[in-house]
Amino acid sequence: MSGPTISRAATNTGSPARGTVFRETMLGTLRLDDEDRTRRVRLDLTVSSDRRLRLLGTTEARATGRIRIAGWADDSYAEGELEISPLARRRIRYRITFTADGRRFTLDGWKSVTPRRPVASMTVLPYTLQEDGVRIGTGTLRFPLGTQLLPFLASFRFPRQEDPGSFLAPRWRGEPGRTEVWYTTVTDPATGSGLWLHHELTAPADGSEPYAHGWAAVFPKDGPVRHARFGPAKWTPEGSGFTADGIVVRPGRLSGTAEGAALRWDLTERPTDEPLFTFPRWSWRRPLLPAAQMLPAARAGYDGTFTHDGTTLTLTAAPGASARIYGHGNARRWAWLHADLGGGDVLEIVAAVSMRPGLRRLPPLVFLRLRRQGRTWPRRPERSAAGWAGAGRFRAGIALPTWTVTGRAGPRRIRVEVTQPADRTLALDYTDPDGRHATCHNSERADAHVLLERWWFGGWRTEAEWTLEGTAHAEVGTR
Repeated sequence: MSGPTISRAATNTGSPARGTVFRETMLGTLRLDDEDRTRRVRLDLTVSSDRRLRLLGTTEARATGRIRIAGWADDSYAEGELEISPLARRRIRYRITFTADGRRFTLDGWKSVTPRRPVASMTVLPYTLQEDGVRIGTGTLRFPLGTQLLPFLASFRFPRQEDPGSFLAPRWRGEPGRTEVWYTTVTDPATGSGLWLHHELTAPADGSEPYAHGWAAVFPKDGPVRHARFGPAKWTPEGSGFTADGIVVRPGRLSGTAEGAALRWDLTERPTDEPLFTFPRWSWRRPLLPAAQMLPAARAGYDGTFTHDGTTLTLTAAPGASARIYGHGNARRWAWLHADLGGGDVLEIVAAVSMRPGLRRLPPLVFLRLRRQGRTWPRRPERSAAGWAGAGRFRAGIALPTWTVTGRAGPRRIRVEVTQPADRTLALDYTDPDGRHATCHNSERADAHVLLERWWFGGWRTEAEWTLEGTAHAEVGTR
C-alpha cells in the first residue's frame, strides 16, 4: 500500500516548512472469524507528516512500526497511513498493512471523536482485519493513558521538511579526480534475499573523459551470491539523478539491466523517514573532507521486481535505503553498516582511514548515527569521530569476518558487532580516480548485534538491544 502524496511545502520566506513526528503505542485484542478465541495485540507506530497537525482541518500522515499478534504475527516493518481529522471529520483513521505467515493483511479502523466522550473516543480504536479487501477478523485497540500519555506527549517533534529526491541530483561540477555514488540496499522479507544496486560516476584524475559504471547483486538466502556489472559508459548529465546506458536512478524509481539482461530490475522507492547525514551536514554542502556520505531517507520501502537468471523476486514494501557518496575516491580501509532495527529505528555507521598523507596512520574515524524513537544519537556527527578535542572518540576494529564499533556519548554507550560470513559476502574491485585499486567485501545478508546502554544510578543498564540475522547490510574495504 502506498502512502499519501503530500507536498513538500515551504514557508513564505523560502525556508523549509515544519512537519510533525510522534510515536504511539496501543494495546488490545483480535478475534479472527475462523477462531473462537481472542489474541492479544500490540501496535507501536511512528507517525510522520510533512506539515504541522491541523486540528481544525485534516492531516494525512505516514505510519511505520511494529505489530505483534500473539501466536500469529510479529512484523517490524508494518506501514500505512493515518487520516487525522478530530474536528473536521470527527475521526482519526488508521490503515496499517503488515505481513503474517507470508501473507499481507490490512488493519483498518478509526477513532470516532465526540465531545460527549472525549477521552474514550480519542483512545479507543475498533478495527477490522482484511486480506485482499475481505474481512477476516475484528478487534479493538486502546491507548493506555496511565503508562503511555507522557511518552506520547514527549515524542512530538516538528522537524524541517526536506525533499529526499533533491539529494539525488549530481554533485559533480567537472573537476578531475572525483567519485560520485548512488547506491541502494534492500532486504526482501518474503525470501530473505538481499539486493545491492551500485551506480557510480568516475572523473579520472588525469582529466580524461568521465565515465559511468556500476553493478547489481543479489544475495539469496539459499544459494550463491550473483552479481553483474554494467558500463563503463559515457556520462550523461541527469538533473535529477543517474542515467547511463539504460540504467536509471530518479526520485522514486530505479531500473536497469546488466549482463545482457541476465539481471534486470524495476523498483519503486517510497521514503519513510527523514534524511540522515552520517557525516556533518556541512560536509555534504561544502566538499572539504576527502569524502562524505548521507542518506536521502534513513529508511525506504521498495516495490517491484528483480530478476536474476530466470528467477524473479517480487518485492512488496521491502525495507532498505538509498545512500549518496561524493569525494576524491575510496578510503585506505573502511567499514560500513546499514541496519534497519525495526519499529522505525535505524543505525548507520561509516568507519574509515583516509588516504591523505598524515591521516592514513590514524585509527579509523567513526561516524555513527542511531535514529531511535524519532531522535538521532549522537546529536552531532562529529561527536563519534572527533570526540572532545580528540578524547572520547568512538573506536572501530576493522577485520573480516567480524568487525566492531564501540563508543560513549553523554550518558549512553554502544557496542556494535557485525559478522559477514564468507558464503554471504561478495568481493569486488574498486578503481579510484587516480587509478589505484581497493577491494570491497560486501554482504547484504550480514549479521549484527547492537547493545545500547545508559548510565543510571551508578551503573550501566541495557536501554535497548537488537540482533539481526541475515538482514544487516555491511561492507569492509581493504587495499
